[in-house]
Amino acid sequence: MDRRAFIGEVFVGMLAAPLIALAQQPTTIPRIGFLSFAPLSSITARTEAFRQGLSDLGYVEGRNITIDWRSADDQRDRLPALAVELVGLKVSLIVTAEEPAALASRKVTQTVPIVMAQSGDPVVTGLAASLARPGGNVTGLTTGAFELPSKEVGLLREAVPKLSRLAVLSNPDNPPNSTGLKSIGAAARALSLSVLVHDVRDASALAAAFAAMTEERADGLIVLPDPMFLTQRAQIAELAERARLPAIYGIPEHARAGGLMSYAADRTALFRHAATYVDKILKGAKPADLPVEQPTKFEFVINMKTAKALGIIVPQSLLVRADEVIQ
Repeated sequence: MDRRAFIGEVFVGMLAAPLIALAQQPTTIPRIGFLSFAPLSSITARTEAFRQGLSDLGYVEGRNITIDWRSADDQRDRLPALAVELVGLKVSLIVTAEEPAALASRKVTQTVPIVMAQSGDPVVTGLAASLARPGGNVTGLTTGAFELPSKEVGLLREAVPKLSRLAVLSNPDNPPNSTGLKSIGAAARALSLSVLVHDVRDASALAAAFAAMTEERADGLIVLPDPMFLTQRAQIAELAERARLPAIYGIPEHARAGGLMSYAADRTALFRHAATYVDKILKGAKPADLPVEQPTKFEFVINMKTAKALGIIVPQSLLVRADEVIQ
């Protein structure tokens, strides 16, 4: 080999070496954390909707994206440690299933992006400066909890025309419930209804709360959205039926578990849409610049089995508006 040919081969080899090295480097798979206050088994439809949303955008768990799933199993004090654990895993972002999980994550990190798959009122809780411009490391979706309870009052009144004493089941540790109570209060005053609020922080206090509602002669009930109430939905439906209380709920799973009615944002749609936030952030968008979106799809569910058990004749005006009627 002459000197000129040798130099040429060396030069070509030098050019090729970086390309070979680049090709041999492993592709970094995005890693996201998912944090839920409620047991994951109680929100299966939502987590599957989230997975489907990712799949629609080309992300398949275990292939080109990794998801670290964490649940506090209804134990609020576990949330901060779980958020710390996810941050320690160096996730690209954290998706939260409820507002308590978002609040815990925000306290742990102000730099890792946080996507709320659902939230009550992120402005009231300080998670966002405004819906249009969140301004921090948190963005995502809201359930519209600041407006829906007033509509629930009207729906319950249609189902129970003689409604006069309205009981409300609320968890005061869930910040958006304060906004919901204001909404209920305004709607109740317009209909000349008295409101009886029962604060329940723990499942062990549910039976006593319903006993108190019976003593107060409540003739209707609104159950505000709460992860703990969702987990205890079968017990709450049983207690309401035993107390002969027609109830409306802010989460559809309650009606499917035996509650009379529910009116709420379609949470499976919210969780599916949360995947678009994940995609945008992984591609470089900043949470501060991504508006918090309000729901566009709602679910009205009526459980006719429960209506029959309570002796309630549901008016046709409600049945024709229902998205789901359980026979």
